[in-house]
Amino acid sequence: MSEETTVDAGPDEEYEGEAVLFTAEREVPVSVVLRGHFQPIDGRFHWYGRVAADDAVAELAAGRRTEVVVRTTRGEAAGSLSDPDPWHRYRITGVGRPPF
Repeated sequence: MSEETTVDAGPDEEYEGEAVLFTAEREVPVSVVLRGHFQPIDGRFHWYGRVAADDAVAELAAGRRTEVVVRTTRGEAAGSLSDPDPWHRYRITGVGRPPF
């Protein structure tokens, strides 16, 4: 995994770096690319991104929607893993305060 970097797209609207995914049973270190934006229609911050391909993540998700907690060096937040893309990177989404 690479060191944390911040992409200059505004105040804390993107994060790329190391993170940890937690469930009640497991903890998996991962690499993530996360972005987010304030949605004026519902008045909440929506964040989303991809978790790098990793066998431990595939085992954790087991091909189904999985609720997780994402922790970065800047914070943590509840999110959901969903389906993997063709490169085996899992999509992750959340609403509210982001983990970055």
